[in-house]
Amino acid sequence: MIKKIPVIDLKQHQAVSGKSGMRDTYQPLNTVFASSSNPVEIAQGLKLNGADEMYIADLDLIESQGHNINDIKMVNTIMPVMFDGGVKNCEAFEFFLDYAFKVIVPTETLESIDEMEKIFEKYPKERIVVSIDTKNSELLAKNFDMSLSEFKDILIRLDPNEIILLDISGVGTEKGYNKKLLDEFAELKDKLIIAGGLNKDSLGELESLGIKKVLMGTSLHSGEVKILD
Repeated sequence: MIKKIPVIDLKQHQAVSGKSGMRDTYQPLNTVFASSSNPVEIAQGLKLNGADEMYIADLDLIESQGHNINDIKMVNTIMPVMFDGGVKNCEAFEFFLDYAFKVIVPTETLESIDEMEKIFEKYPKERIVVSIDTKNSELLAKNFDMSLSEFKDILIRLDPNEIILLDISGVGTEKGYNKKLLDEFAELKDKLIIAGGLNKDSLGELESLGIKKVLMGTSLHSGEVKILD
């Protein structure tokens, strides 16, 4: 069975939802797992329903508008958190290790490939998750210019345990996975966690392609998809 890792985005200590990465339009999250958008309550509800890990993005931290890291630390006592705080360098990665079990290294915010290499030299792979952030089938990276194919070659060399393949334009849309993007990274499929716009139909297709893990937000929180189905 494909593993479904629940996703929440945090803004001002509340879980929020939105579409296609347009972060200024996000609203408080309505979820079947809790009666409020409090991240600790949602995590408790997720655990009761079979989740054993979750992904949290701190939108305030990513946009340099405050942070929610104490909420993250609380959730991490309920279940291991895979945390996206917009890591820029090795120093930031080290700081976040005190707050979450796994820390995401996203191409969108990473300062340089050198900084990612330092992280892999210094820390165990089980605590590192690389996120390949893409938009319109191109690598999304604010601080370096690189094709998806060039970045893939670097990942093959660094050999991470887990790699998120994120189609940002699909987030919240439930339109399904990006097949062209997946084909580009087919040789890394044992390590891939597919994210962005997944729906119920995507799961069977991805499982048949050999994908073992996905990130799911909208379809899980609406109740359309169950964690342990």
